[in-house]
Order: sequence, then C-alpha cells, then structure tokens
Amino acid sequence: MDRRAAKELLHIEGWLDRVDDIAQRGRDAYRADDLLQEAGDSLMMKLGEAANRLARLGVLAPDGVEWALAVANRNFIIHQYDRVNRSMTWLTLAADVPRSRASLAPLFADAAAAIAGDGA
Repeated sequence: MDRRAAKELLHIEGWLDRVDDIAQRGRDAYRADDLLQEAGDSLMMKLGEAANRLARLGVLAPDGVEWALAVANRNFIIHQYDRVNRSMTWLTLAADVPRSRASLAPLFADAAAAIAGDGA
C-alpha cells in the first residue's frame, strides 16, 4: 500500500474514534454544545478531504463506503455552512460515519502494516 494512502487511512481511523466520542455523549449534548457541533463539522470535513485524497490515489472504497459522498458532505459543510442542519449532522455522526468503520477495518489493518513495515 502506498505510504500516503496508509497515512490517510490511519488518520481516518483516529477521526472515527473522535466521532465515536461525540456520538457517545448523545444527541442532546451535541445539540446543546456549539463547540461539540463545530468539532463534528471539523471531523466530517477532515474525513471528506481524506476520502478525496484516497480516491485520487486510486484506493477503492470498500462496500458500504462512498468516497464521493464523504467529499460531497465536506463540500457542503465548507461552502454551505449557513445551511447546515444539526439534525442531519447528528445522524451523520451517530449513524452513518460509524457504520463505515467495519467496512474500512481491513484497509486500516493494511495501512498499519504498511507503515510498520516501512519503519516509520
């Protein structure tokens, strides 16, 4: 696996852990906390940018994951920030994003092995 792709995948894995942290706090805590909402936005933007980079590197998205959808979500949050719907971002963070973890798990393992084998 290309080192750049491996690094992107390991970043995604870490960001998914942070998404889990937000989701574990619950919808009411998310809706009441502007900083938590901004953190969720930031994570979705990072996930979208990483998906864009992976697509450009030729990494195929596994079943259950769509790079283009993550990129579109990123673009919406960045360019239409005044139209962000917090009910929708909550659903994305609490349901959609975590579902992708299982599909991405084999890529995460390959990425970790590639980095470990690289000595970095």
